[in-house]
Amino acid sequence: MALWNADTVKDVSESVGIPSLSDEVAKNLAMDVEYRLHQVLQEALKFMRHSKRTTLATTDISNALRVLDVEPLYGYESTRPLKFGEASLGQAQPIYYVEDDEVDFEKLINAPLPKVPREVTFTAHWLAIEGVQPATPMNPTPSESARQSETTPKGAPPPASTTVPTTADVSVRPLVKHILSKELQLYFDRVCSAVTDESNDALRAAALASLRNDPGLHQLLPYFVQWISEKVTHGLKHLFILSVMLQVTHALLENSNLFIEPYVAALIPPILTCLIGKRLGSGGGGDAAAYELRDLAASLLKAVCKRFGDSSHTLKPRLTRTCLKHFLDPARPYGTHYGAIMGLAAVGGREAVRVLVLPNVRLFVEGVVKGDGGSEAERVVGAVVSVLRLLEEEEVAGVKPEGEMEESMREKLVERVGETVAEEVWRVGRPGLVKAIVEPVGGL
Repeated sequence: MALWNADTVKDVSESVGIPSLSDEVAKNLAMDVEYRLHQVLQEALKFMRHSKRTTLATTDISNALRVLDVEPLYGYESTRPLKFGEASLGQAQPIYYVEDDEVDFEKLINAPLPKVPREVTFTAHWLAIEGVQPATPMNPTPSESARQSETTPKGAPPPASTTVPTTADVSVRPLVKHILSKELQLYFDRVCSAVTDESNDALRAAALASLRNDPGLHQLLPYFVQWISEKVTHGLKHLFILSVMLQVTHALLENSNLFIEPYVAALIPPILTCLIGKRLGSGGGGDAAAYELRDLAASLLKAVCKRFGDSSHTLKPRLTRTCLKHFLDPARPYGTHYGAIMGLAAVGGREAVRVLVLPNVRLFVEGVVKGDGGSEAERVVGAVVSVLRLLEEEEVAGVKPEGEMEESMREKLVERVGETVAEEVWRVGRPGLVKAIVEPVGGL
């Protein structure tokens, strides 16, 4: 049984010029009207719940009609609750209507007139002229600026000092002040001193563990990023400082409570500096510790690309171009070439080695690796061989390491990568690696 009365449908049909409407048609139309009303009310209730209200308003009905592509009703939106009156016409169903407010004309005429609004006026105010605030009544005086600087808490960015109209001082007034609590300031100072203390390994490990696991460090994140950049820039001769800064960066990246993606662009330059820097350490970058630092930077760069490479589409191409540029530049020192080779493998993986490193190995060795390079030249050649071994996993799943290598394969290997690298690859004794280098995918 339909809840909507079929007689109402007949009354409407008679009002639009359809005098005779069968009971079956009226019943079906009443059921359809009921369905449409339910649909409108369901949509209106959604608007009501999204508005965090428990009372259904006329605006919810209008919004529901718009969503259902039905022309909304007009004239029922009001800030005051509507009063409905009832009019009964004999035995018929009562009709409800909205009562109109009665206004007493005598009260309306004798009511006081509203205040006359002020006239619209305009005034000019020079906030700054060529970066200098003029001494106008609207701008603060120098004494007020000095008083404000004395009351600024430690850790907050220094407010812009108000200046007199001179070109010597430039006033910049920040929109938002970043104020740190005393606890966070103390934590920042303690962590910075702990990680840079060479004499206390336990304290440094505890500070790194705190950065790796503790929540609530969101406000300190930009300060740590700036601190890492400054320490790397001014500490290129101290391998310990550079290594610690990479460890701090790794700890911040591992902290799942920090939203570090907006700061990735600021963290990449310090990592690249430790990877392809010209001279790292006081010895010019030729000692083993400097190459270990470059390996650490390459592994950290690989972790960054793996985590943020999909969300930032330009991250991997930019890093690859930077490493390739330093790899192909013969004027760069051995340490830079070593870092560029490891960086290409870390950023692009096997595909970067196959497309970018392998075709340039022979020219690189002949033009860069000299006979008198000593241990540094050996490290660079070792880096080339280590990244070329990534090709073996792709090419030779069914090749057995047993068996003698043919002399023709050795000649092709020398022609492909040069005598120096070929000798190192041949010394490894892996036929699969030789085949992967001589016969790469795509015929490069």
